[in-house]
Amino acid sequence: MRITLDRESGLFFMPENLIQNPVLLFDGVCNLCNGFVQFIIKHDGSKQFRFASLQSDYGQKVMKQFNITPGLLNTVYLLENDKLYNRSTAALRVTEKLNGGWKLFYGLIIIPVFIRDAIYNAVARNRYKWFGKKDACWVPTPNLQERFFN
Repeated sequence: MRITLDRESGLFFMPENLIQNPVLLFDGVCNLCNGFVQFIIKHDGSKQFRFASLQSDYGQKVMKQFNITPGLLNTVYLLENDKLYNRSTAALRVTEKLNGGWKLFYGLIIIPVFIRDAIYNAVARNRYKWFGKKDACWVPTPNLQERFFN
């Protein structure tokens, strides 16, 4: 998938099919993050979500587009309707779109963001210690490949 740069405006433009689907950007070597991606795939009956590791070319281009320091892997990002959400807001916006009772978790959005993100940040700081880390990014199976960007 290619993101093109309009040299006049300096803005990146994404293919139409990409804009229509929310894209979750995640730390590809983090076991917790990979578990979250697999959880989403399992509960995303309409297959609306797309995925990219933060380490991928696509992930790095999106981070650059939104002026995020490359290599900053301490959060998940949700690219949706040309907006980029992070931390607890990204995670809760994902649950809103999942099948079943998982939608109820979106109700936690009423908790002030500084409280939600404090909890999120504590888990993010310890995620490798608690859940482990892979040596390389997780590679999706061939039938899931179409939902991932490089």
